[in-house]
Amino acid sequence: MKYSKKDAKAYARANFKGIWAAALTPFTRELAIDEDGLHKNMAHWMDDLGINGVFVAGKQGEFFSMSLEERKRVFEVAVQAAAGRGGTIMSCSDQNMDVVIDLARHAQRVGADYIVVHAPLLHFFKAQDETLYEYYRYIAEKVDIGIALWSHPDSGYLMSPELCNRLADIENIVAIKYSVPRPMYTKLSQLAGDRILVSTASEEEWLDNIVELNWQLYLCSSPPCLLQTKTDRRMRQYTDLAFAGDFNAARLVRDSLEPVREALRRTRPTEKPHAHQKYWQELLGQVGGAVRRPLLELTESEKQATRQAFVECGLKL
Repeated sequence: MKYSKKDAKAYARANFKGIWAAALTPFTRELAIDEDGLHKNMAHWMDDLGINGVFVAGKQGEFFSMSLEERKRVFEVAVQAAAGRGGTIMSCSDQNMDVVIDLARHAQRVGADYIVVHAPLLHFFKAQDETLYEYYRYIAEKVDIGIALWSHPDSGYLMSPELCNRLADIENIVAIKYSVPRPMYTKLSQLAGDRILVSTASEEEWLDNIVELNWQLYLCSSPPCLLQTKTDRRMRQYTDLAFAGDFNAARLVRDSLEPVREALRRTRPTEKPHAHQKYWQELLGQVGGAVRRPLLELTESEKQATRQAFVECGLKL
């Protein structure tokens, strides 16, 4: 690790910033992890697209379809690929606490910058704040690496701003991917913005959050990899304009991407987000690859509709 546990918050404040993208894990036709493909994608994302860091083996990355050893191997490949290019944050989310700790220690050992842990499913619970506090406190006690919380409706509940504010006092909790309505993450920013980096996955809200909430971190989803090319880096461009204080110019660039966003939204089958995004990656010249079950592949007609929208969206190759 590049920092001590006691310095985790300060290190994150100084270095955990900019655009961090959620990586889709490329699989071969035989459904093996495509390590060369991941290397190629990460080099392109960081060198060509200006992405600052990559979120590895999360829900976008199909961690749920991987064995423990595969998840560890993806961590290793990502750290190797990112070396000298950008940062990594590893998803250690799992329902089994031993697996979370094992993955967290592995991430720390191989040189990841941070880890993220999704709030767990809590069956039969009505009031879960104390359970969640102890859950994250225990994980933080067992490792030194900086931890990002992650609250999302998939858990069946949302962590309150008040609970997150309390968790922000823990020494090595440094950030949160807060996939909640804007009033909730605004409140948390007001409560704990000096102790935890607050972010959300919505690219469409990113500029407003820089301007209105003084955010420094986009954490994170796949748009940074899907809305940009080597010659058309409009997300990077509007982010840099906003960080420089040129908000009007940033809004113009941000708004110009709406045809690309709309093409992605319009052609994405509800049950096939992973396959759709991987196919869009392939249209961009990235390595997409297959999805693993239980996920579904696109039909030929779905691919055709996506290709047509891609051609018409105005993204420059």
